[in-house]
Amino acid sequence: MKRKAFISLLLLIPAPSIGVLFGMVWMPGTLIGNSIYLFCKAWILFLPALWFFYAEGGRFSRPRTLPGGLRMGLLTGLAASVAIGALYLMFGERLIDPATVRELAAGIKLDRKLYYAGSALNWICINSLLEEYVWRWFVMRQCVRLMKPSAAMLVSALGFALHHVLAMQLYLSGPLTLLGGVGVFSAGLLWAWLFIRYKTIWPGWLSHVLVDIAVFGIGYVLIFG
Repeated sequence: MKRKAFISLLLLIPAPSIGVLFGMVWMPGTLIGNSIYLFCKAWILFLPALWFFYAEGGRFSRPRTLPGGLRMGLLTGLAASVAIGALYLMFGERLIDPATVRELAAGIKLDRKLYYAGSALNWICINSLLEEYVWRWFVMRQCVRLMKPSAAMLVSALGFALHHVLAMQLYLSGPLTLLGGVGVFSAGLLWAWLFIRYKTIWPGWLSHVLVDIAVFGIGYVLIFG
């Protein structure tokens, strides 16, 4: 079981970063870069389910959230959102240039309100769920077979943060990338803890949704004023 868990992590954890490196850093806009990026996206989405059913012989079951799970997800999400808002109010003007943000947004069509709303809805509702499925349901389950829960949380959070940092450094200044990386890592730790505590992704997903709402809310203010 430990050998299988190690192999599964070796197959999955590097994939998002490889996709970002080829698709956004080394070979952006090229057929090869885009193909590798899309392949890595598909890989991390399908590997967990295929591994669970075929390598582990798992069976589908309806997850049950332990009492208090959704309440804790709500509370942690609200607390994290307030912290994000407070950091923006304290340091946003010094670290973030709205004109630069608008220019970056225009390059990927996020300066259009309808497009921004659609993208935000996708990230808030769908992408957050997929990340909980990959990084908490799959990666955390494999990690706890190899190490103590505290170490598993660290490994999961580091893997979760790495590809975000690789992408952020393309668009953000060094201090903002560092701040964003610490934020993503901290969020990864929080959601990993929620998974360990409540044995399901739903509390973490609820918390994740609220955090993403805060992030996209700040983005809206920066882009549309």
